[in-house]
Amino acid sequence: MAGTLSPDEEARLYSTNAERERYESRATLFGIVVALDYLERAYVRDSVTAAEYSPACTKLLSQYKTMRKLVGADVPSVEEFMARYKMDHPAALHRLKVGVPATVEHSSEAGPETAKWVAETTQSFITFMDALKLRMRAKDQLHPILQELVTGYARFKGSKDWEGRSKLVAWLITLNGMKASEELTEEQSRQLSFDIEHAYAEFFRSLSGKDGGS
Repeated sequence: MAGTLSPDEEARLYSTNAERERYESRATLFGIVVALDYLERAYVRDSVTAAEYSPACTKLLSQYKTMRKLVGADVPSVEEFMARYKMDHPAALHRLKVGVPATVEHSSEAGPETAKWVAETTQSFITFMDALKLRMRAKDQLHPILQELVTGYARFKGSKDWEGRSKLVAWLITLNGMKASEELTEEQSRQLSFDIEHAYAEFFRSLSGKDGGS
């Protein structure tokens, strides 16, 4: 009889290629979140080294961003996605909100503070401040520049104790949670400009206090 499912026939969640791709994309996203949670926990337990963790985490974060674009409106937020599928992965959720590996967030791989790093980080600060002065407000305009700035900033010994670091990471989380075309409000932009300029001044005061970071 038409419409009757045979007990020997595999039940399908989809009837078209488009639906199949949607389910497969969500399944891939599910797997990325689970893998990221395992990685975060392994890093905390010292089961993996920072050298192993950083590239693996960066790859998973990149894959996550790609899959979010593919699933589109099906997944309005990672919190909604995890609640829908009853996922209890707080370590992965935090990492996805921050958008950069823990080695960057906490400066755990700080190395010698070279003149090259100072020059690169200074340029990143200037580039970001110029972007704000040019009234760039959209997430897809600001997030890549700020991510590069935070990554360079985190290289310096002692940066985890600088007041500016926590503010930069907080803004990175804010931008990371926005849609690509979503823009900061005028009030947010003014506060971000203030925080960036404060972090920039603190950056140089800290280096001067350490005689160039030696």
